[in-house]
Amino acid sequence: MSRRRRGQWLAGVAGISAVGGLAGATVARSLTRRVTDVDPHLDEDFEILDADRGCVVTTSDGVPLAVREVGPEDAPLTVVFAHGFSLRMGAFYFQRARLTEQWGSQVRMVFYDQRGHGQSGEASPESYTVPQLGQDLETVLSVMAPRGPVVLVGHSMGGMTVLSHARQHPQRYPSRVVGVALISSAAEGVSRSPLGEVLKNPVLEAARFAVRYAPKMVHRTRGAASSVIGPVLRAASYGDEKVSRSVVAFSERMMHDTPIATLVGFLHALEVHDETAALPVLAKVPTLIVCGDHDLLTPKEYSEAMAAELPKSELVIVGGAGHLVQLEQPEIVDDALVRLVERATPSKLVAMTRRLRDRVRSHG
Repeated sequence: MSRRRRGQWLAGVAGISAVGGLAGATVARSLTRRVTDVDPHLDEDFEILDADRGCVVTTSDGVPLAVREVGPEDAPLTVVFAHGFSLRMGAFYFQRARLTEQWGSQVRMVFYDQRGHGQSGEASPESYTVPQLGQDLETVLSVMAPRGPVVLVGHSMGGMTVLSHARQHPQRYPSRVVGVALISSAAEGVSRSPLGEVLKNPVLEAARFAVRYAPKMVHRTRGAASSVIGPVLRAASYGDEKVSRSVVAFSERMMHDTPIATLVGFLHALEVHDETAALPVLAKVPTLIVCGDHDLLTPKEYSEAMAAELPKSELVIVGGAGHLVQLEQPEIVDDALVRLVERATPSKLVAMTRRLRDRVRSHG
């Protein structure tokens, strides 16, 4: 490493440590106010997806993606979930639990970890882009759902993944992809959100440099580097309402376990991405757009702007919820996903099954 490059790297590490300490203390205080002593999710097994049927799907550039599925392989409909930045497929824990019971044999659900996240393989930092994530989704679809109708569900960066897929593969809509849900997402860069302010921090530019030229050394400083990004993500995760301590701890584990090279690489991708060209494609299918009105990373204005371009959309703004709305207010998100599937499934088989099951329960 040249003297100049080493100097940039050392400056990055020093700056990361300095900024992170202050930010971390501020967020710790805010989280203390938000969690509740009464924890309705104390006994939840948030790792339950690991017990589902699993396989590995290899991307075009050789990255192994961890995939899990639940429901019959011959179900009439497949719903594929793409998680957000610094998370993993477990971010859809509540959806997997509730919707498995709701849909029964009518729907198969497929979850996967994005490249560099969870149990999927790391990749070259140059590949940590939203267009590449769209291609990864196409690979997952070609392997896991080569036939039959599909509904795509994306949270945060996962929503951007779905948008990118629509832009790059418009022929799939509505011939194969019959419905789309975009949760806490945006069609273009998030530079106007608080995350955008962090992205302007010169510390992160130095960290990006270090990730490329000294990845092993950066890994040793993951705690310091994460403390720049982590406080913003944690502060934006939940709204003003009381939040389960177990849910907060689970989301913190997902963020902490994400490699620093992944965090730094995808931060730049979130800043520069522009998938607005996907909106005319999504206009062809029923869509669901969900956002918390306390979301600091992808404020509701982003969701409202997308909904205005999508004539077949349902817009759900969840009061008091933050960026991780599907973990914070899962019932509202689950109900909205059920409505989306009913709108997107021409045969109405899913809707019929649901009504029959509800009728049986009401007479039970």
